Amino acid sequence: MKLGFLTACLPQRSLADIATWAGANGFEALEVAAWPALGNRPFTATHLDVNGFGQQQADEIRALADQHGLTLSSLGFYDNNLHPDPVERKAVNAHVLALIDAAALLGVPTVGTFVGRDPTRSVAENLRAAEQVFRPLVDRSGERGVKIIIENCVMEGWHPDGYPGNLAYSPELWEWMFEQGLYLNYDPSHLVWMGIDPVEALRPYVDRVAHAQAKDIQVFPERRTRYGWPGKAVVRDDPWDVGWWRYRVPGLGQVDWRAVVDTLYEGGFDGVLSVEHEDPVWGGTEDRVETGLQVAHRTLRPLLVA
Repeated sequence: MKLGFLTACLPQRSLADIATWAGANGFEALEVAAWPALGNRPFTATHLDVNGFGQQQADEIRALADQHGLTLSSLGFYDNNLHPDPVERKAVNAHVLALIDAAALLGVPTVGTFVGRDPTRSVAENLRAAEQVFRPLVDRSGERGVKIIIENCVMEGWHPDGYPGNLAYSPELWEWMFEQGLYLNYDPSHLVWMGIDPVEALRPYVDRVAHAQAKDIQVFPERRTRYGWPGKAVVRDDPWDVGWWRYRVPGLGQVDWRAVVDTLYEGGFDGVLSVEHEDPVWGGTEDRVETGLQVAHRTLRPLLVA
């Protein structure tokens, strides 16, 4: 198992700068942020631009990774493939297709995204729509030898009442995903606040985990007692401010990383564990983000077989 990180935490840095820093600080892989360049949106970045992407660009990026001893584990574009606006949905789906082609040129094994959700429709209605939406994406990925991985992020900020905005938040939905030919990008942090045991949820499905993310979470039970599971309801200026938990880098939250890593190994996972840095304490400046990544490295690297 190799240790990497998602490059979206350093949106203003070039991929070359990030690769140099990653290699010098003991990381072995990069999950490359590959959102369209549509302005500054939180937790997104464009470290790979698919516009005009061809063999020359792929060769240059592979050479950069090789120079710093890095594996490219995935191309990440976590957006709403079931967006309620049909024009926006079509654009998101098309970008996933373009990333599949880019990943094939690069020899990158996976493309990461979300199922998403149309918040005006029920879960059942969304799943029926998703079966149609993802069929051509899965077909393209099969043709190109690339796996589509779905992160189990809840994306509560996409729903007006804080309910799940990405229909990949539970093992029940994972089984539906697997039936569609999709794979899991496993992140234990989201399961904790959903009330799901992240280790027991993982154990039966390790063979469908094609990539794993390392993000921790800090829960404040006394605040949950006030707001309840869906979070703030009366005053919620920020749709992402649930009010009773926050993300942390691995080692500063409540995830049992020893148990998570052991379960991945026991199930035969030998891919990349990619730190997804969304810690508000170790964020805000590039120096603090780097420190957060170093904390994650000190926490996780001793758990991985060299």
